[in-house]
Amino acid sequence: MNSPNNPVRVGNRKGYREMAVLRHVVGETLRAVRLRQRRTLREVSTAARVSLGYLSEIERGHKEPSSELLAAICEALDVPLSEVFTTVSDTLRRQELVAERAAVLGARRGSPSLTPAPSRGVEGPQVRALPNVAA
Repeated sequence: MNSPNNPVRVGNRKGYREMAVLRHVVGETLRAVRLRQRRTLREVSTAARVSLGYLSEIERGHKEPSSELLAAICEALDVPLSEVFTTVSDTLRRQELVAERAAVLGARRGSPSLTPAPSRGVEGPQVRALPNVAA
């Protein structure tokens, strides 16, 4: 399963790139706002009229809120929806820049962005280490 630190890979086999999952960034942003306000999930879920469990899943990036629900959560947090979208947009752009830089560094070093699946030898799969790419 994808997590905020494990973006989705999109594109063809030769030239794919990593892309952040929108629901993860939206959830992280909403959680950050709530925690800055020192509010509990229960307080915000009650004010937004959404179940505590569902709000938790949204914050963890497991569920993607509808536009109406997102507006209700923003209202409960007393934060403009446009501010949440601006923060989400800025975060996505930073993640895209990091991915682009990593791809450029990988190309300069001559290392492919994709490695073939490990071959299975007599003793099991043969795994080789990938070079670290500084972002």
